[in-house]
Amino acid sequence: MATTRDRSKMQNNSNSTKAQSSYVQGPLKWAIAFTASLGAILEVIDMSIVNVALTDIQATLGATVSEVGWVVTGYAIANVVLIPLSAWLGDVFGKKTYFVFSMAGFTLASVMCGFAFNLPMLVISRILQGLFGGGLLAKAQAILFETFPPAEQGLAQAVFGVGVIAGPAIGPTLGGYLTDSLGWRWIFFINLPVGIAAVLMAIFFLPPDRVQGKKIHQRVDWLGIILLIVAVGSLQTFLEEGEQDDWFNSQFITTLAVTTVIGLALFIWRELSTKDPAVDLRVLRHRSLAAGSVYSGILGMGLYGALFAVPLFAQGVLRFTATQTGWLLAPGALASAIVMILLGKISTKVDARILIAIGAVGTALVMFQLSNITPQTGTDDLFYPLLWRGATTVLMFLPLSLATLGSLPKQDISAGSGFYNLTRQLGGSIGIAILTTLLAQREAFHKAMLLTNLSPYNPETTQRLNALAGAFQSRGSDAATAQQQALTSLDQLVNLQAAILSYADIFRFVGVVFLCSLPLLLLLGKGGAGAKAPIGH
Repeated sequence: MATTRDRSKMQNNSNSTKAQSSYVQGPLKWAIAFTASLGAILEVIDMSIVNVALTDIQATLGATVSEVGWVVTGYAIANVVLIPLSAWLGDVFGKKTYFVFSMAGFTLASVMCGFAFNLPMLVISRILQGLFGGGLLAKAQAILFETFPPAEQGLAQAVFGVGVIAGPAIGPTLGGYLTDSLGWRWIFFINLPVGIAAVLMAIFFLPPDRVQGKKIHQRVDWLGIILLIVAVGSLQTFLEEGEQDDWFNSQFITTLAVTTVIGLALFIWRELSTKDPAVDLRVLRHRSLAAGSVYSGILGMGLYGALFAVPLFAQGVLRFTATQTGWLLAPGALASAIVMILLGKISTKVDARILIAIGAVGTALVMFQLSNITPQTGTDDLFYPLLWRGATTVLMFLPLSLATLGSLPKQDISAGSGFYNLTRQLGGSIGIAILTTLLAQREAFHKAMLLTNLSPYNPETTQRLNALAGAFQSRGSDAATAQQQALTSLDQLVNLQAAILSYADIFRFVGVVFLCSLPLLLLLGKGGAGAKAPIGH
């Protein structure tokens, strides 16, 4: 009996030693972590860095508002198309080769953006940038899961998560500063030295590729790739352009919606029926990945949606400049980084569902606090809510990554990471589309309600108009001009109040979404606290 137990113990120790030996050892693993994360950080920052420079780009290249919007849309579409293909491309060409190629291509495309002499060249360069960038985000996370043993995944994913969480806040800050001080082209040129450093680090530090003979000689699923481009590209364009084109009142948007539904149905059928799919949807058999990807979409809606609403409020209502808005978001980004590192040390020891629940409730409370905005709201009023938003969001992001991907077999990590990151990106796009539409609708509603109380028969309205007209007359305006100025001023006050009420509705909506997402946690695993080591192959 004792002999059997001893043999079993020896066998377990042997299996544990083999499992540990399949991971990178020593300082090299941290060099790999920093290299992979640097590529992901560049990709995430470039999603938002261009937003604050659109007005300058429009003026320089002589584009309309709708035309210059494709500088953002083109990047986003290319990005989401490539993310799910990154696992297949990494298997075919090798993870290191593909990562180095993507990093070099992203850097070159950034330089092309900086040198663009007209809008078509800039949009094409941004599409190329998005295509190469799509290979960096999911591949970086997969590299980390394959480099670090389960016990160290918390810290490794924390390094990766700092960039992904803080990037959307850092982007506008850095973009605003570079645009105001050096010009918009430098938001792209800044990638050149960092990109070159990342390429060299990837060449030196990433482990060499294994021979992938089976993958190289397999048939290429061209039909699946085409269907993916059509379906996901149509969906992203639908989300990016829907509000501007008045959704289903536009034939173009309606066509995109139909194309998305048909394309997705055919894509799913194709990938589940072919022997060698371009995107392995069969990985969704893992319950943790399926549930985690759904929650990742909700997290993307809340994370990017909240980061979308705050700058709009700051610039549209508080009249902040791009640089001021960036600095408003900076403390929250710093809080995210600090909490991410601290959390990395304990996340593998605590039930991920508990941490995610705390983060969701905390973020919801912050959103409800932000909904108390008034015309007198200023930087001091937003400082602590945005600081806490940065801290609480991390409590969802890092544990969710571990709970979703930490228990997957090694051979499924690349495909799982690609799908997981895709849902977060699409969730962000869906969230922004919903919030943009909701913002416009609520603003129109609140303005209509406020105007019902403004009537020439209302003594308060008459008194307010007379007071405003008297103030303008005291500054030198004649009676007729002062009256017109008073009406204009009153209209501006109504618009301001309607905008503030609509932003308050947006913040409340995001808070409710996070609270409603809590039942999904029952479908997740324990993550770091209960995850098994990935199975080698």
